[in-house]
Parts: sequence; structure tokens; C-alpha cells
Amino acid sequence: QVQLVESGGGLVQAGDSLRLSCAASGRTFTIYAMGWFRQAPGKEREFVAAIGYSGGVTAYADSVKGRFTISRDNAKHTLYLQMNALQPDDAAVYYCAADSTPFIVEVTTSVSDYDYWGQGTQVTVSS
Repeated sequence: QVQLVESGGGLVQAGDSLRLSCAASGRTFTIYAMGWFRQAPGKEREFVAAIGYSGGVTAYADSVKGRFTISRDNAKHTLYLQMNALQPDDAAVYYCAADSTPFIVEVTTSVSDYDYWGQGTQVTVSS
């Protein structure tokens, strides 16, 4: 079992940066691939970024590639999402999630492949 708690969201202007954090409980964090997803009002939850259990493999949605960076600190059991050049279309509730299949090499972008979810943190971007 993994419990996830996101933080770092807030209200920013277009072009600003934010760093989201996701604190995980449990030693098993270090063996799970992790992902960030987001959900805007009236829209489905969508993939943002993912990182393998060791941090060596990453994947990004085309809409955030080059602006967002996912990383993890396994010693601190924490997942991060550095978001630069934020745009109004990035506004959403951001969720971190864990894929409970241990030691997988490839990361997945599918919502249904992630088993544990945080409660989300709101990101609002004004134009």
C-alpha cells in the first residue's frame, strides 16, 4: 500500500513556474513507476508525465514536453513535477499516481495502469 500526498499547487500568471511535490509513504515507493496526471473541469483525467522506478526512464505528454520535468528522490520518497512557462491550458487539478507493478522498465501513460492516487493539488494559471 502506498499513500500519496501532493503539494505545491497555486495561482500563477502565464509564463510563471511551479514545482509540485508528491510525498509517498511506504518503502515500496522506490520500486514503483510514478506518474503525474491532470484533470480540468469537464474533461477526462489526462497523462502529463511518468518516471520509472529508478528515474532512468521518463515520458511526457506532447503538450508539456520541453516545459515540464518529472523527477524523483527515492531517498526522500518524493516525486516532483517542475512546470515552467505555464499556460492557461495547464490549469487543472494535478494528481500523482503509482503503478504497483514492481521494477517495470517501461512506463505507462494510461490512467487505468496506475493503482494508487493522491488527492490532487489545484493549479490555476491566469492569462
